[in-house]
Amino acid sequence: MENTTNLLSNGTDVDGLPQYVGFICCGIASIMFGTNFVPVKKFETGDGMFFQWVLSNAIIVSGIVIQTIRLSRFYPFAMVGGIIWATGNICVVPIVKTIGLGLGICVWGSVQLLIGWANGRFGLVGVDAEIPNNITLNYVGVSISFVSTLMYAFVKPDIQPITMELTIPGPDEEAADSKGIRMAQPKDGDMEENAPEKPNPGQMFIERWSPVKKKIIGIVLAAFSGMMYAFQFIPARYLQEHEKDNGASQNSIDYVFAHYCGIYLTATVYFVIYTVFLRNRPKVFLRVIVPGLVSGLMWGVGTASWFIANKALSDPVSFPIISTVPMGISLLIGVVAFKEIKGRRNIIIVVVAMTCTIAGAVVAGVSKT
Repeated sequence: MENTTNLLSNGTDVDGLPQYVGFICCGIASIMFGTNFVPVKKFETGDGMFFQWVLSNAIIVSGIVIQTIRLSRFYPFAMVGGIIWATGNICVVPIVKTIGLGLGICVWGSVQLLIGWANGRFGLVGVDAEIPNNITLNYVGVSISFVSTLMYAFVKPDIQPITMELTIPGPDEEAADSKGIRMAQPKDGDMEENAPEKPNPGQMFIERWSPVKKKIIGIVLAAFSGMMYAFQFIPARYLQEHEKDNGASQNSIDYVFAHYCGIYLTATVYFVIYTVFLRNRPKVFLRVIVPGLVSGLMWGVGTASWFIANKALSDPVSFPIISTVPMGISLLIGVVAFKEIKGRRNIIIVVVAMTCTIAGAVVAGVSKT
């Protein structure tokens, strides 16, 4: 007989977590994911490898804080979820540089939404199916949310290219550093004068490919990232459902620290491999460090909230909300704060898409009550 998760008649999860906690956590996660890249908006991230490693440092710090408060048992298998997420996340910068943020969010958001919802609803990857109280409304909510992700792809932001000083130690600088000498930095005028003769340090080799090749690669990478983002919660859910008799915690927050350890270790391994591949000359943008740490802390709070929302509301309800609402928040910030989205056509698309996003989130939420 198929195992399912349902709510008690008083609106409380069978394990005692109130519904309203899940909706609050959905709101927190949506706000964090919709704004966590604002701190790095005006900073070059290059090929993304250094930025991801900086991000992972802040993520593990947020995990340590949670672990210090909870003092929960460590679950090594939950680290697999962090490995999955970090593997998908290294593709984000190449995605943005090949097909742009709008189409990239559309593709990975759609894939994440559909896979996360389907796995929760039908129990496709070794976890129990979670049946919403109103299946029809849940289907309608997911459909509306999916349509909203497609609409975001038609928004064309006006984003100015970012130029940022790149730090790659050369032989002379390395020798100077060993003697405690700081090399003189070129003046702004000199940099501008020589700019036409030097390639953009933040440019990746894939940006020089043909438009068709970039679009194909970008879409494939975005779909891969979306799949990884959807699967990241599976190890923790598996432990909760299949190791319950062995004392596995039923509080989702107790799996966050192990999840974040997986992210940090994986990001570190990837960065080491990347550094070795570039012969100890990684592309490092120093000014992105503090903004990257802030961004990572925000992401850490958002994902911890998502863990709780999944438990309180179930994946079929939380995924339609958290996979789409941050897109609307991000575009709204682009319109209001950064003036990146201009023109009547773009504004109309944003308004209609956000309306669909809100409607989908509401309908999906109602399907659980």
